[in-house]
Amino acid sequence: MPIIKSAKKRVRVASKATARNTKTKRTFRSAIKDFQNSLTSGKDTKKKQSKAQSSIDKAVKKGVMHKNKAARKKSQLAKAAKAASTAPAKKAVTKKAPAKKPVAKKTATKKK
Repeated sequence: MPIIKSAKKRVRVASKATARNTKTKRTFRSAIKDFQNSLTSGKDTKKKQSKAQSSIDKAVKKGVMHKNKAARKKSQLAKAAKAASTAPAKKAVTKKAPAKKPVAKKTATKKK
């Protein structure tokens, strides 16, 4: 245990910060897990995605997570949501008529 008064205060401050950071981490991890579970069940995916992104942004704001990691996580969430939304409904393939090539203009020849 610390003996000096300032060191004692640092221990108190660090323990408070640790508790606050742990709560923030737990919040965004549970939000991400809820989102992943909603992908498999197919219910409230958009709502869970926005909640997960919001909790990630809050973690960045509080300094618990680096902003680049947060951007990567949010990108992964969006990619997973998009893949889940397009996977069950296959689109019918329609064939287009081939595009006609434009006719090349003839260049004028000089008369002598």
